[in-house]
Amino acid sequence: MAHFVLVHGAWHGAWCWRRVTQALQVQGHRAYAVTLTGLGDRAHLLSPDVTLETHIEDVRQLIETEELNDVVLAVHSYAGMIGTAIADRIGDRLKHLVYVDAVIPKPGESWSSTQSSATQQQRLAAANASVNFSFPPPDPVVFGLHNADHAWVQRRQTPHPGNTYRMPLAFDVLRVAATPRTFISCTEPALATIAPSRLRVKDPAFWGGAWLPGCRVIDMATGHDPMISEPAALTRILLDSAA
Repeated sequence: MAHFVLVHGAWHGAWCWRRVTQALQVQGHRAYAVTLTGLGDRAHLLSPDVTLETHIEDVRQLIETEELNDVVLAVHSYAGMIGTAIADRIGDRLKHLVYVDAVIPKPGESWSSTQSSATQQQRLAAANASVNFSFPPPDPVVFGLHNADHAWVQRRQTPHPGNTYRMPLAFDVLRVAATPRTFISCTEPALATIAPSRLRVKDPAFWGGAWLPGCRVIDMATGHDPMISEPAALTRILLDSAA
């Protein structure tokens, strides 16, 4: 029996992992999907007080409270920031870290650091115009979703806490790199904001040369939400990461 912790990205909640969680549990594994503070079924907690550190603590507390070890931690999109922090702080509890089309930061970077100035300005303007310093979700068509999946995601997405956006993350690259890692690159369509991370994971000099050893890169011919568009294929990758 393996232990899986699944962390959603911006605007989503634990709900987005439903198909993967069910598939893992049917096979006898323990699978926990986290809802980050201020999102999903915890959207009532949205406030300017929610930061990246709040979300890191959400995940750390679940691992600690459930007394989990040898965890396969899967982090989607924005949650690449969170997975990196968890590997730095309690990496001894992890067996494998799976970045699902996720942000891969350098030390001292924030989630916004690799995004265009136009994207940054748009999101910060939206946050400043909101009552709780948040920015609204995009149309799920940018995630390659259509029909029923598009409608499901569109009605369930919620605004994202704005003070997670520019908070820098300090971490030790060698501590993070000590955890075996997989990067899943979703290519059809490829979400533009993840493009810098797709380049980084193939760069021998990234993290001062510490990234590539112990890392594999897998391409998936699907959009940015593979837990929705290709749950069976994503489940197989997660199970392989637990082997």
